[in-house]
Amino acid sequence: MHKVLLLIGGLLIAMAGVAQSDTNAVVPPPNLPTITLSESEFEGTSSSNEISSLLQSSRDIFVSTAGFNFGSFRYRMRGLDSENTHVLINGVMMNDQETGRASYSSWGGLNDAMRNTEVNNMVEASDWAFGGIGGVTNILTRAGSYRKTTNLSYALSNRSYNNRIMFLYSTGMQDNGWAVTLSGSRRWSQEGYVPGTFYDAWSYFASVEKKINNRHSFGLIAFAAPTKRAYSGVSVQEAYDLTGDNYYNANWGYQNGKVRNARVSNNNQPMFQLSHYWTPSDKTKVQSTAYYWFGRGGATALDWTEANDPRPDYYRNLPSYFLSIGDFTNYEKYTNLWKNDEHFRQIKWDHFYFANSDQLTTIMNANGSGNPYTGHKSKFVIEDRRMDKNQLGLNINVQHQLNATARLVGGLMAVSSKTRHHKRMVDLLGGDFWLDIDKYADQESMTITDASQNDLRNPNHIIKEGDVYGYDYLANVNNARLWSQFEYKFMKMEVYAAAELNMTQFWRTGKMQNGRFPNNSYGDGQKFNFLNGGAKAGITYAIDGRNYVVANGAYLHRAPNFRDSYISPRTRDFAVEGLTSEKVLAGDISYVLRSPNLKGRLTLYHTQVHDGLWVRSYYHEDLRNFINYIMEDVDQKTQGVELGLEANLSPTLSAHAVFGKSMNIYTNRPVVTISADNDAKLLAENRLVYLKNYYVGGAPQTIASAGLRYNAPKYWFAGITANYFADAYLEPNPDNHTEEILSNYKEGDVRIDMILDQPKLDPGFTLDFFGGKSWMIKGHYVAINLSINNLLNNKDLVIWGFEQLRTDLNDPNRFPEKYSYGYGTTYFLSLTVRM
Repeated sequence: MHKVLLLIGGLLIAMAGVAQSDTNAVVPPPNLPTITLSESEFEGTSSSNEISSLLQSSRDIFVSTAGFNFGSFRYRMRGLDSENTHVLINGVMMNDQETGRASYSSWGGLNDAMRNTEVNNMVEASDWAFGGIGGVTNILTRAGSYRKTTNLSYALSNRSYNNRIMFLYSTGMQDNGWAVTLSGSRRWSQEGYVPGTFYDAWSYFASVEKKINNRHSFGLIAFAAPTKRAYSGVSVQEAYDLTGDNYYNANWGYQNGKVRNARVSNNNQPMFQLSHYWTPSDKTKVQSTAYYWFGRGGATALDWTEANDPRPDYYRNLPSYFLSIGDFTNYEKYTNLWKNDEHFRQIKWDHFYFANSDQLTTIMNANGSGNPYTGHKSKFVIEDRRMDKNQLGLNINVQHQLNATARLVGGLMAVSSKTRHHKRMVDLLGGDFWLDIDKYADQESMTITDASQNDLRNPNHIIKEGDVYGYDYLANVNNARLWSQFEYKFMKMEVYAAAELNMTQFWRTGKMQNGRFPNNSYGDGQKFNFLNGGAKAGITYAIDGRNYVVANGAYLHRAPNFRDSYISPRTRDFAVEGLTSEKVLAGDISYVLRSPNLKGRLTLYHTQVHDGLWVRSYYHEDLRNFINYIMEDVDQKTQGVELGLEANLSPTLSAHAVFGKSMNIYTNRPVVTISADNDAKLLAENRLVYLKNYYVGGAPQTIASAGLRYNAPKYWFAGITANYFADAYLEPNPDNHTEEILSNYKEGDVRIDMILDQPKLDPGFTLDFFGGKSWMIKGHYVAINLSINNLLNNKDLVIWGFEQLRTDLNDPNRFPEKYSYGYGTTYFLSLTVRM
């Protein structure tokens, strides 16, 4: 054991000693947390002494603590993005074909229906998929697998929503061979924890199974979670300081005395599954599922033309801007307004309506008809940035017991996805129309050139509410996976090996002919094809009945995501030059203890990712254009240690402790291509970025947690947990680490350090409480559960941030970092009745 401790100590010293040897805005991906657990995960834990299920449970104390206690702080298991974890429902892959990420909001509110899961953490064997290096989670929704029950629950909270009603009804498998499970929920709030936000969500679920005989059953599953919610925003620290509120939200303002938010998501994407469950023999099971997944997705946003940026926290609307140009009069004026006038620091809806009603305009050759059109042209509007899903798929899973010690599983996953990306006009804000041309073109000229048309096939398009405008294209992705896994058990050892063959094809189909790119925007574009594979293997060795050693390793290639492969898919069919597959190498070794009163896992892991893509877009004020920043050949390395312990201190008192330390860094110097949305000329190509040994930002790399739980004989429990997180860095602005930027400064210039230093967030500490009580009343189970997070009400915990991609060479502080703060004290109180 002392050798293991020495190895861990050496690893920690090596991680702490890494220096930033290379030179130092990023909008990090929205789905950073890779673990999502239900509100009731704190209710209990379970484990198994069987070697075959040693680590196959979401109840692994490190995994469950990392997800439940640190998910809100954007902790990522082993530094991995969510695209590395494959999420399945009834064996069907739920990861988005464009981004690779699974969105739990697609089935939000269906906690009871989606409660039964098979979880394979990280690189482990799985019955349902080859998976990613972040593991596989399969949510079991077959109607016959639910027991007969009726559940009703109501919950109160002060988080994203305030109220939740949820039910589940299940017949179980009946004598007539039918099983039916129904579930639904309603979640809502007029205002969430952050000012200006609301939540309006429904969800429904139905699973029906007909058992034909002992060999054949058919199942039908349907579910969706229609959700509307208003977004909060991230701002610079100056805005938080001026308002005295770390939850200042620039997305809302008052309209006729009522709060209105400009950023509202609206998603409703139902899925239907038809399954055949076949048991040809006692040793073989085959599940075949055809499915259809479709519906709308997207969010609204402000759009404007021929006007100044209307966002309240735009840098020219902040006092610091006037201070930087020596305008002390306006500096004092804006400081006073920001501090004392709520209307001033929020969106000014009344100003939009006034401006839109004051611009009578005549458009010649409207809609290409040759006739003029006269009306009030809107300067400010609300657009809906849509991403509408249309996906068909087939999944086949086979599980066969070869003999008492050998088992073979495998399957086929095939999917064809077409996502329509476009904008729709939601609200003209009092105006009569919007002209569908390049918003950065000269709109005051009576003659509008072809180059400024967003769609040459419909020139001078007069846009009314509900019309499509701006851009319109399909993201086509076809994917097929063929995989197999062999498992073998010895007396004291279990081994497995798995392999996958993966085919990916994608292309863009333009539905508009852009005036800037008339020959590269409309119709089908170039088709990209990737044939990849992967292999993984693992061994579990039982030292005795309580002590185990587990080792896993994987190597795989994966195709680039559609979302990262195009320079500007909104306007043209230009792909990133030299697209190549990403290479991933991952491994871990664990010591596992399973004794009656002490359970634990100690893991060392190492992961390398090569040839990655990093794509962001931002607005460049000087160029008056959207800029696309594509970083290629990105290499990353993550290595670290995980420790989780559970102890039964007495028949009623238990304790747990968790510690995780990782080092997630860039390991090479990527190259960058920079382009503008409406210009074919590249602004930069093959620009070298000195990022080697800089930290990958966006998540804490150190976590620790310790807690106690008391289980009373009278069917109540209570517990408290202390949590600590640290070593979270902001994602660096890559352009600040290029010779082209740094060559503007002379040696010794203090601005060099200002640009190169990678900001590190302060560590954080929270204290959480959980408890509950249950009764049996006339044969019905009744339970009350309460969780309270951040008991100390610490509102100064920065959980996320990014460096802006814009840079002012003379004043690096002109575009400072943006931050998001964690909530203060929050609670979740639920009442459940089970009949």
